[in-house]
Amino acid sequence: MLKEIQVTGNKDTRSGFGDGILEAGKKNKNVVALTADLLGSMKLNAFVKEFPERFIQCGIAEANMICVAAGLTIGGKIPFTTTFANFSTGRVYDQIRQSVAYSNKNVKICASHAGLTLGEDGATHQILEDIGMMKMLPGMTVIVPCDYNQTKAATMAVAEFEGPVYLRFGRPVWPIFTKESDFIIGKAQKISDGKDVSIFACGHLVWKAIEAGKILEEKGISVEIINIHTIKPLDVAAIMESITKTNCAVTCEEHNIIGGLGDSIAQFAAKNLPIPIEFIGTNDTFGESGKPTELLTKYGLDTPNIVAAAEKVIARKKG
Repeated sequence: MLKEIQVTGNKDTRSGFGDGILEAGKKNKNVVALTADLLGSMKLNAFVKEFPERFIQCGIAEANMICVAAGLTIGGKIPFTTTFANFSTGRVYDQIRQSVAYSNKNVKICASHAGLTLGEDGATHQILEDIGMMKMLPGMTVIVPCDYNQTKAATMAVAEFEGPVYLRFGRPVWPIFTKESDFIIGKAQKISDGKDVSIFACGHLVWKAIEAGKILEEKGISVEIINIHTIKPLDVAAIMESITKTNCAVTCEEHNIIGGLGDSIAQFAAKNLPIPIEFIGTNDTFGESGKPTELLTKYGLDTPNIVAAAEKVIARKKG
């Protein structure tokens, strides 16, 4: 039952990254951190204090940072590049495509301050297209963890994973409700069993999906919530098992519905088991400056909208 899910604290997911890279650095001397003038914002202080010789401050030169990281892999290093998600992808897409993805370099592209919940910094920083950009690159693994614990676990896991990775996390303080053991690259996390509707979510919207699920359960609707923290490779077995049972789905992401998680699930369903699907995400728009939770509400990414989408998709199924 969803009402049994316990919140054990509140912390930003970027702090999970900071603590995770510190632990990864302790386990593997080849882990190297690079940043583009955002040491504090990326929570790298503890890593730099512990391993000053394994830290490279690249300054406001993101394209150069990606190329330096690609070069470091040739010597066996495991470079983690760090900056805001907008600058981790949009500003350096050519360098990622040519120097990392095409060459299959073991670079970990770690991106904070993603999505609308960046808040007051506004549309120029709130990238909502990055998941799509990165999942389209051949060989790129794309991970969007949901809370502090899962982000820490994901950071440690990608250090041991061979190949390019895009790891996306955020700025706001958010509920902690998972255990670090709940994360395995490429394996979705089932949060609740249900038979009436499948809700697939990633990142901050996993918690919103849980909130919505509790409301739906009170209405007598049986909800299956699955945390798709790995967008690519997609856990198609988990998706197929769920939609075979519920025959309808809602997808939830802090990202444009064009090119994101919803697109991946819809494409899979269209090929294997066509079902009605409703999409929670931004709809072909940029964001704006505002409080994170207010922006989620304005753009339709909050709990009531997920509830409404679930009820709508169930009605479509019955129709």
